[in-house]
Amino acid sequence: MITAMLAGALATFISCWALVLTQAWHGRFTHDGSHGVQKFHVHPTPRIGGVGLMIGMLAVQWQAPAEWTTMLGTMLLAALPAFLFGTAEDLSKRVAPRVRLLATMGSGVAASLLSGTALAHTGLPWFDSALQAWWPLAVAFTAFAVGGVANAVNIVDGFNGLASGLVIICLGALGAMALQAGDDSLAGLLFATAGVAAGFLVVNFPLGKVFLGDGGAYVLGFWLAWLAVLLIERNPRVSPAAVLLACFYPVVEVVFSIYRRTRRAYPAMRPDRLHLHSLVKCRISRKRLARWPAVMQNASVSPFVWMIASGPAVLGVCFWNFPMVAWACLAGFVVTYGMIYRRLALFGWH
Repeated sequence: MITAMLAGALATFISCWALVLTQAWHGRFTHDGSHGVQKFHVHPTPRIGGVGLMIGMLAVQWQAPAEWTTMLGTMLLAALPAFLFGTAEDLSKRVAPRVRLLATMGSGVAASLLSGTALAHTGLPWFDSALQAWWPLAVAFTAFAVGGVANAVNIVDGFNGLASGLVIICLGALGAMALQAGDDSLAGLLFATAGVAAGFLVVNFPLGKVFLGDGGAYVLGFWLAWLAVLLIERNPRVSPAAVLLACFYPVVEVVFSIYRRTRRAYPAMRPDRLHLHSLVKCRISRKRLARWPAVMQNASVSPFVWMIASGPAVLGVCFWNFPMVAWACLAGFVVTYGMIYRRLALFGWH
């Protein structure tokens, strides 16, 4: 496990630095400009970090133990729709959001068909009965859940280190749950995937030398979502509520964003600057760190949000097989998120 994790991290790190060093050759195709609703960076930057992630996961496969073969093969093959359509958007800026959403859902369908596994345990008995009675419904629900998480990771990808750091927290928490459930093989794969994300994080944080882009955010979100599905389906003792706690911040951010935009009669898939992490930048970093360089103000958002995400992730690990407690914690953190958001949105942080 350690060898595979280190191989993935090192391969991702080297690949991402190679993209940085060769940007004079490919920059006119791969640079992310600094103008746009959700653009906070200063200089044009390569946004094809997903290429480095895929190379890193191939390195994991090269060093992986035999028991990972099926899971890894599924992860790599099924990730292709999300990665390819996301990367096409990175290069062309012309792939519609709905097309990319369908591509990430297609990755979920592909993973279910390749593995014969679909999400059929949610902790809601009446819904679980329906999912278990009709496999096509379970596959459709898996596609919806996987696509939702993949797009959630893309939504939180706006500041140096933010998305990759959040995914590392989520994967680490899920890996700890897998260990407690006795699923050492899945735990190893979760930690190895976190290693791949860490290889990217070192290049991206704090100076933002390369970005995930849509391709990287989607593929990282897909891997996170699919491994969460495997954790629940392979280990019935693991509470789905605990898994939601582990992935709390990306999930609550996308749900709240849809609610917020719908309430304001704003298109649900159009970007805005009203995410919690965007408010942290405007209300806290810009005011408290006014003398810092812009790139460091950008990076300062990530540790703040990582702390918010770490609380529910830790409790998810603690209450991994206590469903009622996990649901109560989840409800509590939803309320806490709402209070923090309201404070930042209405009054700023004084």
